[in-house]
Amino acid sequence: MATLLYRLGRLSARRRLAVIGIWLVLLSAAVAGTAASGAQTDDEFRIPGTESQQALDVLAERFPAASGTSAQIVFVAPEGGTVATPQARAAIGRAVSAAGTAPQVAAVVDPFTARTVSRDQRVALAQVRYPVETAELDDGSLEELERRVAVAGRAGLRVVVGGDAYQATGVPVGAKELVGVAVALVVLLVTFGSLLAAGMTLVAALVGVGVGLAGLLSLTELVTLSSTAPTLALMIGLAVGIDYSLFLLSRHRAQLAGGMSVPESIGRATGTAGGAVVFAGLTVVIAMAGLAIVRIPFLTVMGLAASLTVAIAVAVAITLLPALLGLAGERLRPEPGSRAARLATGEGSGSLGERWTRLVIARPAVTVLALVLGLGVLALPARDLSLALPDHGRSSPETGERQAYDIISASFGPGFNGPLMLMIEPGASGEAGLPQAAGRVAAAVARTPNVAGVSAPQLSPAGDAAIVQVIPRTGPADEATADLVRAIRDRSGELERATGTTIAVTGNTAAGIDVSDRLSDALPPFAAVVVGLALVLLTLVFRSVVVPVKAAAGFLLSVGAAFGIVVAVFQWGWLAEAFGAHTTGPVISFLPIIVIAVLFGLAMDYEVFLVSRIREDFVHGAAPREAVVTGSRHAARVVTAAALIMFSVFASFVTTEDAVVKPMALALAAGVLVDAFAVRMTLVPAVLALAGRAAWWLPARLDRALPRVDVEGESLAAAPAPSAAPEPAGLRR
Repeated sequence: MATLLYRLGRLSARRRLAVIGIWLVLLSAAVAGTAASGAQTDDEFRIPGTESQQALDVLAERFPAASGTSAQIVFVAPEGGTVATPQARAAIGRAVSAAGTAPQVAAVVDPFTARTVSRDQRVALAQVRYPVETAELDDGSLEELERRVAVAGRAGLRVVVGGDAYQATGVPVGAKELVGVAVALVVLLVTFGSLLAAGMTLVAALVGVGVGLAGLLSLTELVTLSSTAPTLALMIGLAVGIDYSLFLLSRHRAQLAGGMSVPESIGRATGTAGGAVVFAGLTVVIAMAGLAIVRIPFLTVMGLAASLTVAIAVAVAITLLPALLGLAGERLRPEPGSRAARLATGEGSGSLGERWTRLVIARPAVTVLALVLGLGVLALPARDLSLALPDHGRSSPETGERQAYDIISASFGPGFNGPLMLMIEPGASGEAGLPQAAGRVAAAVARTPNVAGVSAPQLSPAGDAAIVQVIPRTGPADEATADLVRAIRDRSGELERATGTTIAVTGNTAAGIDVSDRLSDALPPFAAVVVGLALVLLTLVFRSVVVPVKAAAGFLLSVGAAFGIVVAVFQWGWLAEAFGAHTTGPVISFLPIIVIAVLFGLAMDYEVFLVSRIREDFVHGAAPREAVVTGSRHAARVVTAAALIMFSVFASFVTTEDAVVKPMALALAAGVLVDAFAVRMTLVPAVLALAGRAAWWLPARLDRALPRVDVEGESLAAAPAPSAAPEPAGLRR
């Protein structure tokens, strides 16, 4: 692999204008595709094969008017007043009539007809039904609904509109989320001591992110893309894109400072650091694509979207960046004796890393024990990890959907924000007995613990199915609501036999519970596959037993600490206000599996870059402990810079108001910080020092059986490095 990448790097540098032109064409085509597709996202979480999804599909056929999305109109009387006065009732009636004529509205349920008026008669709740899903609502439909119902405000009523129709459908990224890019530029300037080198790294990464994100959004007409998928792809693509370019450019600058010619340095940097980039990128791609094993389409698309941006980041690092390096030529060579030269070669700047490593390995057993105990304490809150899909109770308090959610919870009970739906179909009794059978089912379910109320059965237009709405006493994300769904399903067999019907529990709340259950079941095998993959890949790369076992154990410690921090903030409420968490409760159900996938790739990235340096010195004759010190000294600066960049990019996304992205960004930011500094820069040197020569032992039979993977370019190291010389004619501009 090293030889192939070496040739690719030199070719890209030699044909630099053509390579740069190809990437610009790809970027333009992706942007044009995004404009043509409209970049529409869809947050409908479909989970084929589950009871709730099968019933939702039947609901769409039998009850087309009730199968789309819905909005809620909340009317609140002023303090001391009620919605039951003639003036208030008339105002609400006018608002309901106006809502019925709003664009795309199928029906509006009057609160006085449905008896959805609070006990104190201060709040009335009207339901607006749409025949289409949220993603199919036209631009401006909801704004027009809000404008028309505002007529009730003239009677002194407060009018708030919310509901499922207000699910996020755009990419929630603004200027605040891109602060990480500015921080990354500062870190790159400090790392390289050169504005040209820092800018080149950032430009290459941004081109890759632009191609990946725009290309992804251009596919929205072909695949269903949740609003979280582009944000996740942007967050990961930006972080790895900068880091991959940083690794390769660091090696190039170090070689130039050592006197190597520009063309040879570009080739060798691509063949060595580029090999580590390809390996690290491949692990992220495999882990993210592995989300397909959960068999949830929106999660599969999310994983493939992130995989696409990572793959493009790798391609940019090994083609576009070498082309840019060829374009820069000698301008990237540090002046001998300058600060930039010392930074490039690790002289002086690596002293801090060296001192830290010597401190760590002075008493390696104590270091390992202290670190494991410390990370174990950080991971303790993870035992309380609770998963659910987000509801409007997590939205910003300034939004209408959050205000409607809070008013409904306070006035009618939290279950009104997450009703369950029973789909009842005729069995042996036939359709003639369906109304009576559905009534018996409703009466039986009403006596189930944690049920606040049950609606009368509603027959389909054809009379071949009935639906019953069940209002829990607890909110949609509450574990007690999930227990209620399971309790009803456990009783369904008995009720079916007694009434001659078939019963399914469905609705958005039940579907969210099914997603969380499936993800919880898939998490242990997925984690086992990821850890197993780490063991196999690192055994191939380092021909060692200790290194992969230590890497897998360190990865689990990082993941545990990340989950513990998320639980402490978003469930326990520690520093919740500081992180902008408006409420506490379960975290997004697919957070653990995505964080495991992403952190796995990043952990392998740091592991390869650090340990390959240590192994290189050991193979060349250094004593085990000295190899740990010298290898860490050379790698410390780049690993530190890479980790700080990753952390700043992920941490900037913690500022978003998106309830899905915020905890995910915090988990990734915390995981990167812990993995880079606590595990890779501390635990790894201590374990390698403790193991000594045994760290590089591999059974002879296994050594012969395993193929050799030249990730760090050992085959290139055997060849003499040409010294600096004028560029050949083919490399001159």
